Amino acid sequence: MYFKMICIVDYQLGNLRSIFKAFEAIGQKVIISQSEKDIKSASKLILPGVGSFYQGMQNLYALNLFDLLKYEVLNKKKPILGICLGMQLFCKYGYEGGGCEGLDFVNAEVLQFSLKKEKLLHSGWDNVSYVKESALFRDIKEHSDFYFLHSYYVKCDENIESSFCNYEINFCASFEKDNIFATQFHPEKSQKIGLKLLENFVNL
Repeated sequence: MYFKMICIVDYQLGNLRSIFKAFEAIGQKVIISQSEKDIKSASKLILPGVGSFYQGMQNLYALNLFDLLKYEVLNKKKPILGICLGMQLFCKYGYEGGGCEGLDFVNAEVLQFSLKKEKLLHSGWDNVSYVKESALFRDIKEHSDFYFLHSYYVKCDENIESSFCNYEINFCASFEKDNIFATQFHPEKSQKIGLKLLENFVNL
C-alpha cells in the first residue's frame, strides 16, 4: 500500500479517469487536479494526454500550468511521468496542429509518421525493445506488448531513449532523463504489464 499522493495533472485533454482507476488498482492514492496547491504538494506528477500538441500547449498556458510544471520538474526535481501526448509535450518542439514550442524538458521534437506501407495512425498492441536498463521496466520482460494510439512520434536528440517500437520505422517508445519519465504507449490501457510499469513509477 502506498501513501504519498500522486497528482494527475488535469489540463483538459486525455483519459484521466482510466489513469485514475489504474492507480487505484495498484493501491495508490491519486488525485486529478489543476490546482497549484495540489501539484506543489504531490510527491509525483502524471501528465497524460490525448489530442494535438498545439492544443495541449495552449491548455497548459491557459490554465497557468506551464511555469508551474517547469519549476516543479526542473527546479524541484519532482518525478513526472508523461503518457502519450504528455510525453510529447515534454519535448522542445512539436509540429502537430501547426507547430509550437513544448515544455522543453528534453532535447527532442515531435514529428508526424511518414510511412509507405502502414496507416498513419499507429493503434493497438505492439511490442517494445529495450535500449538501456530502466527502473520503469523492472520485472517486465523485453518485447512485452503495450497499447499505442498515435500518429506523431518523438525524435530524441540526446541519449535518453529507454525503449523503442517498430512501425515501419523504429521510433522512441519511452525515454527518461533524471526525474523525467515518459511513454508513448498507454500503460493504463496495457493490462497487467501496464499496471506493473505504473507500480514501478510509484516505487522510484
